[in-house]
Amino acid sequence: MGRVASCNGLVIEAIGPDLRLGETCLLDRSDEAPLLCQAIGFRAGHVLLMPFGATAGIKVGDRLRATDKPLSIPVGERLVGRVMDAFGRPLDGQGALHVLHHTPVHRAPIPALDREDNDAVLESGVLAIDALLPLGKGQRIGVFAGSGVGKSTLLGMMTRHVRADVTVIGLVGERGREVVDFVNGVLGEEGMARAVVVAATSDEPALVRVHATHAAHAIAEHFRDEGKDVLLVIDSITRYAMAQREVGLAAGEPPTARGYPPSVFNALPKLVERGGNLRGKGSLSCVYSVLVEGDDMNEPVADHMRALLDGHIVLSRQMANRGQLPAIDVLQSVSRWLSRVTTPDERKLAERVRKILALYEASRDLIDMGAHQKGANPELDRAVDLAPRIYELLIQLPGEGRTRQEGQSALVSLIGEAAP
Repeated sequence: MGRVASCNGLVIEAIGPDLRLGETCLLDRSDEAPLLCQAIGFRAGHVLLMPFGATAGIKVGDRLRATDKPLSIPVGERLVGRVMDAFGRPLDGQGALHVLHHTPVHRAPIPALDREDNDAVLESGVLAIDALLPLGKGQRIGVFAGSGVGKSTLLGMMTRHVRADVTVIGLVGERGREVVDFVNGVLGEEGMARAVVVAATSDEPALVRVHATHAAHAIAEHFRDEGKDVLLVIDSITRYAMAQREVGLAAGEPPTARGYPPSVFNALPKLVERGGNLRGKGSLSCVYSVLVEGDDMNEPVADHMRALLDGHIVLSRQMANRGQLPAIDVLQSVSRWLSRVTTPDERKLAERVRKILALYEASRDLIDMGAHQKGANPELDRAVDLAPRIYELLIQLPGEGRTRQEGQSALVSLIGEAAP
């Protein structure tokens, strides 16, 4: 048992109860339902708590009761096709979940030697990715973009067309309207038929947004442990980092890079390392959207995530403005599993396409000015002829899915090489 001593902003300071860091307790309020809180730190013998709800109505002397239970989330096949909040409560109006099993939200990352190598391709249904930036089962990739460049649309295309048994989607820090648009418009019935959506909107407390991210990972891990091929999509990991920043600063941590406390950069690798292939189990592939502030690809969260992940897909605002959708900048994007999941001929094809696009982009100003003279540089002549046709081929509507073989065959035909 314990008592509230003070409340300052987001943090409740209490005398007791006897809690470990990260444990939860219930705060009894006279006129409202008990409020779930989590221990985030200690100061001068007092416990620092952050609530999973609004602090309105709390008063000095309110009683706190330790739960002696870890944070958990319901899991099972009945989750497929459902939309829920960070605690497993349904949001879609389809009734209770009736799930019998729960799993802890916080799990340790996979030990390095328990990971299993897998060279199987994970087809996303997006031509630019499958043909030029192929993904493998168990790979962890980041989609880096500024606001309004088509990040959510690309993620929706991947979740709708990906060849995986189950897709778990964590919508963290999104506006309520965006959650509705993603579920009804982007995913639709086809995507929801094999998806589980965990949503924590931007108006919810920081601790709820953090909890939702871990809950989505826990659900994905459950399906992976059952031997399924799982795709986990978190949109966005930046808003998770911002929520973790709120928690850290409220606990008294010193701000470092752009106001982010050290706990943020300690939490990110622990989260990312939960993905991958577990020996004797299934695969867990992860796609994290990274919202870059001011289109700065070197801001702290983006830079840290780029170092942690197995590749990154960069979306270009300039390409989006030109109508090139999805606006995947192939030259700035990297799949670190390219050599693992492709044949030598497939790698050669991707390298030739990148070389053509690189030469064209390097000379774009010259071409736009009309200063390029045909015949002066045969390689540039070829790039000027092929690059616009390659870009046109890579344009793809959100509801349009393409197989990897279709994309490679089209590129082979375009650049005049023999098929792999």
